[in-house]
Amino acid sequence: MSEENITRIQLNDKELILIGTAHVSKHSAGQVKEVIEAEQPDSVCVELDEQRYQSIKDGNSWRDMDIFKVIKEKKATLLLMNLAISSFQNRMAKQFGIKPGQEMIQGIESAQETRAELVLADRNIQITFARIWRGLGLKGKAMLLTQVVASIFSKESISEEELEKMKEKDTINSVLNEFAEAFPKLKRPLIDERDQFLAQKIKEAPGNKVVAVLGAAHVPGIKEEIREEHDLTRLNELPPKSKAPKIIAWTIPIILIALIAFTFSADPSAGLQQTISWVLWNGTLSAIGTAIALGHPLAILTAFVAAPITSLDPITASGWFAGFVQAYFVRPNVGDFERITDDVHSVKGFWRNKATRILLVVVLANLGSSLGTFIGGADVVRLFIENI
Repeated sequence: MSEENITRIQLNDKELILIGTAHVSKHSAGQVKEVIEAEQPDSVCVELDEQRYQSIKDGNSWRDMDIFKVIKEKKATLLLMNLAISSFQNRMAKQFGIKPGQEMIQGIESAQETRAELVLADRNIQITFARIWRGLGLKGKAMLLTQVVASIFSKESISEEELEKMKEKDTINSVLNEFAEAFPKLKRPLIDERDQFLAQKIKEAPGNKVVAVLGAAHVPGIKEEIREEHDLTRLNELPPKSKAPKIIAWTIPIILIALIAFTFSADPSAGLQQTISWVLWNGTLSAIGTAIALGHPLAILTAFVAAPITSLDPITASGWFAGFVQAYFVRPNVGDFERITDDVHSVKGFWRNKATRILLVVVLANLGSSLGTFIGGADVVRLFIENI
């Protein structure tokens, strides 16, 4: 049995065997099977959380997605990001004719075959993303989105040799690696904290012999963290939301309304001009965003009408209303949900699929409205200064 990519750790009376894998490598999946069959461990740990495990178990899980619930719970952007990141992995897997995450699937199957206890050792992916998102400023969030989208929609293919080199960093980290170097804050929740979480779960796994199937990027960190004690409850906590965005979100509308009201009292024609500018900038840019997403004409109209109002209300957003209208008039069918994993291989697929198009309507309508708020708000201030 080849010891390449295998790390053995003796911890008190436990033998821990770490297999460093690439998430879209045929060789990794074969090695996982070989090691587990040879070692006959008491437990097999896989780098999955419950959500991703269920997704692997139920290949048709997208059928059950309630698109209206996704919009209502404000998860459209997060879901679109998850789909985009998975598209990067799926595209590479398709290039080499294997299933994405095949080495994790193999770990699950081999655990069942050897009657080892299966341990889902990774932190919930939503918690990881939330800790990343809340740790970034506005500039960081914009750069993160740009970096991820640019990497995902790249047409560049990779060779088998380059793929094996990717064992130095897991799939998500390979997408975000350059960004992590520019923004060190990203590395902590994405890699370091997960190293700690995985290390604690691996050493708490039942039995005296444990095999862990991991993205190779985590192996060096786990070797360092395995002898330390880590509080899983703390690592699972969501950082408190900053009050600043909420304060700003309420302060700006109040100031704009006050400026328009004051201008109206001093010069009604100038106040009317402010109002028209606000409505046109917000409504037009939100409608353009919806149109770029190939939204239904009534969804485009909804975005235009809703944006000037929702921009003054931090609780709502024009994209939600446009998304609801899009979902009502262009309702996805079962086939759309079944094709999501294939359609997100390409930019065209995101727009072609009725389900992902709804997510695009929500995100791009909101993006247009945000841009309209900035430009329209600046014009309101300009007209106020000119008429005081």
